[in-house]
Amino acid sequence: MSFFHELAHQYIDGEWRTGSGSWDIIDFNPYNGEKLASVTVATALEVDQAYRAAERAQQEWAATDPYQRRAVLERALRITGERTEEIVEAVIEELGGTRPRAAYEVRGATEVLREAIRQSLRPTGRLLPAVGDGRENRLYRLPVGVVGVISAFNFPFLVTMKSVAPALALGNAVVVKPHQSAPVVGGGLVAKIFEDAGLPAGLVNVLITDSAEIGDAFIEHPVPKVIAFSGSDRVGRHIAAAAAGCFKRTVLELSGNSALVVLEDADLDYAVRAAVFSRFLHQGQVSMAANRILVDRSVAEEFTGRFTAAVAALTSGDPRDPETRIGPVVDAFQADALTSLVDRAVADGATALVRGRTRGNVVEPTVLTDLPEESPLLAQEILGPVALLMTFDGEDEAVRIVNDSPYGLSGAVHTGDAERGVRFAQRIVSGMFHVNDSTVQDDPLVAFGGEKTSGVGRLNGEAVVEAFTTQKWMSIQHGRSVFPF
Repeated sequence: MSFFHELAHQYIDGEWRTGSGSWDIIDFNPYNGEKLASVTVATALEVDQAYRAAERAQQEWAATDPYQRRAVLERALRITGERTEEIVEAVIEELGGTRPRAAYEVRGATEVLREAIRQSLRPTGRLLPAVGDGRENRLYRLPVGVVGVISAFNFPFLVTMKSVAPALALGNAVVVKPHQSAPVVGGGLVAKIFEDAGLPAGLVNVLITDSAEIGDAFIEHPVPKVIAFSGSDRVGRHIAAAAAGCFKRTVLELSGNSALVVLEDADLDYAVRAAVFSRFLHQGQVSMAANRILVDRSVAEEFTGRFTAAVAALTSGDPRDPETRIGPVVDAFQADALTSLVDRAVADGATALVRGRTRGNVVEPTVLTDLPEESPLLAQEILGPVALLMTFDGEDEAVRIVNDSPYGLSGAVHTGDAERGVRFAQRIVSGMFHVNDSTVQDDPLVAFGGEKTSGVGRLNGEAVVEAFTTQKWMSIQHGRSVFPF
């Protein structure tokens, strides 16, 4: 696809440029290994240029009539709709996503843009009571200035748009560092949409590079006031420390180890469908994916039979095939790591109810059960099509197992009594939990984020106003204050 070569560039101050680094990032199709593009990496010099351009452009953008900002976002929404098929094709090519999964991501990004259009007119200010005669208190909402966005490889178009669109709507400028496995879908495509929507130069910048080249320059540069990151908790921990040392705010959407719980009164057919989707969407490379599937012992045999049959029926292979549900994982390293993970688990006593093969970067689904309670697998994030099936006796044990994790991102419970599900969800330490649905949920109106090592801060809805604006108190004395000296 020719636009891979067109968009696989640095985008700084409205110009598509070649980086000045001494090496290239190669963008591969993870299914067939085809080289899509090569990108000469940006250096710390380009990091500075992008942030300085953003700083200059942001001041005028913040002073712009919010109706004009809204008009740009409306055009971006229209362009995204017109280019849906092109974006879907890019997701298939660059990420190995199946067509339904690619369409799912584009729909999500479209809804984020719709919400950003509304957000452009939201933050104004408040009048608050004041102590003393003649005094007036005003609390203004102001853009933070420049936001640095570091996006992930798994849903890069959506993840990037979740920060970029609201940040722009609220009067900020952004500099994006996409994952090096998704430089176009997570970076160039977003920049091109806003460029064609008439966004002034400098307000969106894209730097394709790696920490091996720039170190912590992207985080520690003095211009950005907020760093928004989506990725692993290991990297998030480092970003949080580096940003805190520079007194920067962070929004961190990190790893998960979500559980889908099936109580004894659940609709088992429906719960099976939700569990398959929750675990195997995009080959399981989703932070909200249901790593662990917990089933009440009284219905475990029946659920297990239906679940394993559904998993075994999933078609793996070429993501371009409309029948394919499991495409390739991101790269050969991840494919080998997942294969080794399953081999070790079986060697340590786990039973493979379904055991898929690894063919190139395509890792077929696996279902493991009988894991020892102390197995490290139960406590870690698994970014791949491997499901861990567990049984429990009663709600109290289920709650204990779900909470026995360093992570707290998402989860779900299935039951015939929705209010029972709500009571169960209230006992779980997580940022999100869903009753009678999938663990994989994203709503542009509702705060998205995790607890424990699954992150800090929230995105979506009113949460982005907190994330990408600051508050300024201004008091006005219309009379005269009395001073003690």
